[in-house]
Amino acid sequence: MNTVVFKPIGTVRTDATVVPRHWTVSQVEGTLLIDDAYREGLKDIRAGQKIIVLFHFHKSQPFSAQDLIQKPPHRNEFLGVFSTCSPRRPNPIGLSVVEVLDVQGCVLRVKGIDMIDGTPILDIKPWITPDS
Repeated sequence: MNTVVFKPIGTVRTDATVVPRHWTVSQVEGTLLIDDAYREGLKDIRAGQKIIVLFHFHKSQPFSAQDLIQKPPHRNEFLGVFSTCSPRRPNPIGLSVVEVLDVQGCVLRVKGIDMIDGTPILDIKPWITPDS
C-alpha cells in the first residue's frame, strides 16, 4: 500500500483541562485556529451552523494488534476498534461535529469540543442533514 501523508490546516485551542469522551456529550468551547493559507476556504462558514472537524489523535499511543479489540470506558463489553471512537486506531484520525459560535477571519469559536488543546486539524467539512 502507498503511504498517505497529511498536513494539518490548523490547531484546536481550548482552556479545558478535561474534555468529554465524545462530541455528542460535550459543551466545551474553544477555537479552531486555521492557517491563513486556507482563509478563503472558510468564507461560507457561519455562526449557528455545525461543521465536521477531522483531526489527528497526536497524543495517542502507537497502535498494535492488541488494540483491535478494546473495551470503551462507558461500555461493559469488548468491541472491535472500528466499532469504537477510541484514539488508539490503525490511523489515529478523529471526527467531531461542533457548533460554530463565531467566525473572525481564520479563527472559528466553537462548542462541542472533545479534542485536547493543541490537536492538529486535518480538514473541515459541512454537516449535512436531510434538511440542509
